[in-house]
Amino acid sequence: MKNKIRVRFAPSPTGIMHLGNVRAALMNYLFARQKNGTFVLRMEDTDTQRNVVEAEKKIIIHLKWLGLGYDEGPLAGGEYGPYFQTERTQLYAEKLTELAGHNKAYRCFCSKERLDTMRERQRAAGQPPRYDRTCALISEDKIQRKLDAKLPYIWRVKVNEHQILDIKDLAKGTISFEMKNFSDFAITRQDGSFTFIFTNFVDDWLMEISHVIRGEDHLSNTALQAALYDAFMLKLPTFWHLPIICNQNGEKLSKRDFGFTLHDLQNAGFLPQAIVNYLTIIGGSFEKEIQSVHDFAQTFNFEKIPSSSSIKYDLEKLTWINHQWVSKLADHELIASVMPYVHEAHPESVTLNQEKLNELIIAIKPEIKTLVEVKQLLAFYFQDPRFDANLFKSTMGDNAEKILDLIRSELHSVEKPEEFLKELKAKIKASDLKMKEVLSSVRYILAETFSGIGMNDLFKLLEPEKIRKRLQKALN
Repeated sequence: MKNKIRVRFAPSPTGIMHLGNVRAALMNYLFARQKNGTFVLRMEDTDTQRNVVEAEKKIIIHLKWLGLGYDEGPLAGGEYGPYFQTERTQLYAEKLTELAGHNKAYRCFCSKERLDTMRERQRAAGQPPRYDRTCALISEDKIQRKLDAKLPYIWRVKVNEHQILDIKDLAKGTISFEMKNFSDFAITRQDGSFTFIFTNFVDDWLMEISHVIRGEDHLSNTALQAALYDAFMLKLPTFWHLPIICNQNGEKLSKRDFGFTLHDLQNAGFLPQAIVNYLTIIGGSFEKEIQSVHDFAQTFNFEKIPSSSSIKYDLEKLTWINHQWVSKLADHELIASVMPYVHEAHPESVTLNQEKLNELIIAIKPEIKTLVEVKQLLAFYFQDPRFDANLFKSTMGDNAEKILDLIRSELHSVEKPEEFLKELKAKIKASDLKMKEVLSSVRYILAETFSGIGMNDLFKLLEPEKIRKRLQKALN
């Protein structure tokens, strides 16, 4: 293997990208960029029964949306292609022939029924379920008779059960695998196709991958692939097994958890910058938490990586980070990003003067945590608020009637919003009421929220006629 940094993201196009996929792609990308290496995208599409139409295209689109550009792979090309496993079958066949030629793999003719029965007996006896090597002992003549009879078979790799294999992991250091704990494993299926264990190994070998960065759930696969590297007398790559992302209950994040898929977060209005930012810092400690992917490529410390096996997904933290990134957007970027949500929730906005619409969006910018919230945040302009007298009284307590009387006393000047607000503030100062509770009451009447958009913005954005009608309706 040449002395150069080459990493890969190798997703299976079997569904929508989830956060584990995204974090694996991200860490490979950051590592390659910091080390001046090559980031490869490879599609592991051999599981044709589970592949989803168009999923390959969506993976490429998602990587682009996240800002994780790859150097080699589909569309980009490269000297180590093809980058779809279904186009590399001949390479796998050649390596299998080589492995079998060195007597390190054998045909297994055992039926599924026999294997199931064997495992059940082993479990009943308190033994770990593993293959008993029946077919490894078959004579050449018997093998030929089974082949002549066209009996189905798979290929298994002979595991040296007396061997201990060591790998280097960036987070955990040296990990040792006692191969007595692993049985001879399958590298083909009965239909002749190759398993993930074998194709993944062959591709990493032939594509000269120097560092394999993937999830902790691949640790047992790594042991078997280490056995394959040993069988071919190859130098092992360095590994990094990323911790599993769990929910707040400590269970592996799943479809039941909101935000499990990238699709969830996109629809909820999370920015790609925020998602990448959050998945970079999750489970770690960073003096400066808000950074771009470009900045993290320079600052991420790959020499001191936490060795935990799992990390907890915190939607509240992600939302906070998203809020920071929303505030960083230029006004024109924010307007372009939220416009689809505005038009969806408020169809009448389509015909609204664009300058006015822009003004509305910019005014609520400080309140936007996720883009989808713009729907509710702008409802005050497009929908008449509902005044809930009981809620108002429970919120303002004994001062509720005093506050309404004070507001009512200034209704005569409401046609001039600036004058109304100025005189109202003067009367508040002269009363025993608090400025905050009176102004938040006016906000509630006009926008159905006690907090949020500033009063000056509210009076500037709402037409005097709207202000008058809403105040009169509530006060009456």
